[in-house]
Amino acid sequence: MAQKSKSVYVCSECGYETPRWLGQCPSCSEWNTLNEEIKTVVKESPVKRTSIVGRSKTYALSEITADTNHRYNTGLTELDRVLGGGLVKGSIVLLSGDPGIGKSTILLQICEYLGQGLKIMYVSGEESAHQIKLRASRLCVETENLSILCETDAQYICEYILSEKPDVVIVDSIQTMEIGELTSSPGSVTQVRECTNLFTRTAKSSNIPVFLVGHVNKDGNIAGPKVLEHIVDCVLYFEGDRNTSYRILRAVKNRYGSTNEIGVFEMLDNGLTQVDNPSMMLISGQPKNVSGTCVACLMEGSRPILAEIQSLVTPTGFGTPRRMATGIDYNRMAMLIAVIEKRAGYFLGNMDCYTNVIGGLKIEETAADLSVALAIVSSLKDIIVPEKTLAFGEIGLAGEIRSVTCCEQRIKEAAKLGFERCIIPKHNHSKLPKYLSNDIDIVPVKDIREAFKAVMN
Repeated sequence: MAQKSKSVYVCSECGYETPRWLGQCPSCSEWNTLNEEIKTVVKESPVKRTSIVGRSKTYALSEITADTNHRYNTGLTELDRVLGGGLVKGSIVLLSGDPGIGKSTILLQICEYLGQGLKIMYVSGEESAHQIKLRASRLCVETENLSILCETDAQYICEYILSEKPDVVIVDSIQTMEIGELTSSPGSVTQVRECTNLFTRTAKSSNIPVFLVGHVNKDGNIAGPKVLEHIVDCVLYFEGDRNTSYRILRAVKNRYGSTNEIGVFEMLDNGLTQVDNPSMMLISGQPKNVSGTCVACLMEGSRPILAEIQSLVTPTGFGTPRRMATGIDYNRMAMLIAVIEKRAGYFLGNMDCYTNVIGGLKIEETAADLSVALAIVSSLKDIIVPEKTLAFGEIGLAGEIRSVTCCEQRIKEAAKLGFERCIIPKHNHSKLPKYLSNDIDIVPVKDIREAFKAVMN
């Protein structure tokens, strides 16, 4: 069996390989992402026919029993919600986020609860055992069932897992792991992909759930090839500014649950704590008697969340007005400004417009369109939107207010938090139960002119 080494260039973003260096990757169109790696080519002998004795076999669906105890509760209901009800046995969960946002903190915190009845192995390739002990003491993690392994050899770690048989494994982080047979350095595309494959095979064969901590690159994406997200069962992202106290945990892939759920946490001195009522957190501190602010109700999975949207419209000092959006899509805001000008008659061509969502929340739902438009016009005309007024609805290019989903749940959440008036799409109003009007004043509107008139008068 002959071996031959050759030099190849591998894209750090998508894993594309080419025999020569290129400035731009032909696969993902990213610039300056091709790194040189030494690849060993092994000439294999002809494939021999193998016996099927001892190999896997097929099962009829009726023969497979449905185990109701296939999940572990982590002790954090917000994390369990995002995971789809708990940690599935034999699953691979990739937890990613910016440096210092709390990835290692939340995983060490759940060890205290899981350690009450389960054996946990914490594998660290970045910290020493003494450093982990200091962090565990600060987080009040004192369980006796937590064992620390400081190692970067992925093959040795998997052998150790199969011999010790822990119930849960945490690997911090996947970018520090390596396989000795590969010539590339730790953190490279090849090492990250192959190490993840190795941990996946180990987890599936032994039915042990594994948490992998993944770093992000400068664009906020998971460092390594995109195929890494396809290998694992669940991908979780920590969102939020590490300089602020609130963190949002979101699932972008989940084979065992919904990807629409979010978990809200607050970073304190003793670690991350759950925020049971994120709506109250996001609208706390709302300014009174100030123009340019409006509250929207969004649906994050099955949970309605209230968010405060602020806008500042001022005369521009330049030839071209400046637009800035934080927490909402910039192009969506530009479209809403165009609709306001065309369909409502408000001129914004010589005005700078800044829009922000309070609390670091990123809004992707179009139901926030009406609140954004109300905040912009409120700031433009310097007219205050009443403090206890809430609005939601999608705005079309013709200026119409289109219906949204889960309207009844949104109104109930608003009434529960003390709001007195709710502006909703007219198409949703006919389907609502009449008893809702006893708790809150519901104002149906069919276009943005009606919405502005209902608020500004």
